[in-house]
Amino acid sequence: MITSQLPALQVILPLAAAPLCVILHHRTLAWVIALLVSIFSFCISCALFNQVLSENTITYAMGGWVAPWGIEYYIDKLTAYMLLIINGVAVLVLLGARRSIENEIASDRIYLFYTTFLLNLTGLLGVITTGDAFNLFVFIEIASLSSYAMISLGKDKRSLYAAFKYLIFGTIGASFILISVGLLYVVTGTLNIVDLSEKLLIADNRATITTAFVFFVVGIGIKAAIFPLHLWLPDAYTYSPSIVSTFLAGTTTKVFIYVLIRFVYSLFGYEFSFFVESFHYVLMVSACAAILYGSYLAIKQDSLKRTLAYSSIAQIGYMFLGISLITELGLMSSLIHIFNHAFIKVGLFLAVTAIIYSYNTDSIEKIAGLAKTSPFVFLLFIISGLSLIGVPLTSGFISKWYLIKASLEADYWILVFIIVISSVLAIIYIGRIIEAAYFKVSDKQTATVDLDKKIPYLLFVSLVFISCINIYFGIETTLNVDMASQIANELINK
Repeated sequence: MITSQLPALQVILPLAAAPLCVILHHRTLAWVIALLVSIFSFCISCALFNQVLSENTITYAMGGWVAPWGIEYYIDKLTAYMLLIINGVAVLVLLGARRSIENEIASDRIYLFYTTFLLNLTGLLGVITTGDAFNLFVFIEIASLSSYAMISLGKDKRSLYAAFKYLIFGTIGASFILISVGLLYVVTGTLNIVDLSEKLLIADNRATITTAFVFFVVGIGIKAAIFPLHLWLPDAYTYSPSIVSTFLAGTTTKVFIYVLIRFVYSLFGYEFSFFVESFHYVLMVSACAAILYGSYLAIKQDSLKRTLAYSSIAQIGYMFLGISLITELGLMSSLIHIFNHAFIKVGLFLAVTAIIYSYNTDSIEKIAGLAKTSPFVFLLFIISGLSLIGVPLTSGFISKWYLIKASLEADYWILVFIIVISSVLAIIYIGRIIEAAYFKVSDKQTATVDLDKKIPYLLFVSLVFISCINIYFGIETTLNVDMASQIANELINK
């Protein structure tokens, strides 16, 4: 039956479509192929999600080679949850991508964008689904290399610098991850994650296991852009084509946080990670620093994309903060925020994409008074901005509510204070953009609208849909909150 092949199709479909974009060498056909593939991929993730709800866990042996000898795809509730997020973001980003990409990437390179986009999607989906540690590294490299290529495609020469900087940091992170996988193989003689977790329980070479743990955390920390390993992120988000920034902000860091959660809870084990290695103390300090540092620097930026980039550093801090509480509610709050923030940040970046398309500016100073000429775009930006701040009836409020609740449960009052302070800072940096667009008087330095470059219809549709998602999940929380609760319970109490 086709349903039994869905785990493999989830990864193979975008991988097979990527070279097709090169063969056809046509920008519109490449967009159609990429969009259709992302829609089919999303449908597959929905089917797998429903299947996991009834079966709890799905395993798939690639080529019929049963684990631990062969590569196994392992899909549980956490995997299915992440697949929905990544594929959902891919569809919404690609839906509105065509005109923006044509505006920001040279026409003879557009088909290469869709090729690298599909390869990046392949890598991210492979990272999520694989149950093999070395195969995980391979998919990480597929996702990373395609990310560097996507960033470098921009017309701005600084995109090459941003891609090279990301390449340097990404290579260091990948090297740390590979060394960790190698050390684990030396200790256990296996690469299957389930098999690894069982053999690590009886392994007696604690020094090597600890070294592997540290190397893995540092490597994933770089990939996930946790403070102070975040230095690649601001330039990558700022100088890459706007659609690339949007997709990276909605997916990449979330996938690597998923990897950290998977390895900490399912491979190294809850007890070893938090009570033997005391990893949560380092994570908590790093998360708090990221929240305050990212929020503060976001206020000081004039670039819209750079403001959102530093905001992402702060939001990544929220996700790690919940994990550092080492409670079921804390992990649950992190999973909720991974889901909500993916769509919040995509909404904000898509709005900025529309602004850049119509006005050819990324400057907060130069958008003065432009809400009068593009009222709906700025209204949709406000909806996602309010969600980022955590205003009630938005998805961002749900995230912060559970994180504050988890902090109080763990008796960390100082963390509540930090969350409130960062929310105030978010009001300031989102407020600066709203103030410029609505209340500042335009002058000769202000960008002017090009009547031939009004916001593309499909980009607007994607923006509206994202805004509806941010409001819907602030009111109806059954899908993300209930699923996050079940996942957290299973990971901690397994």
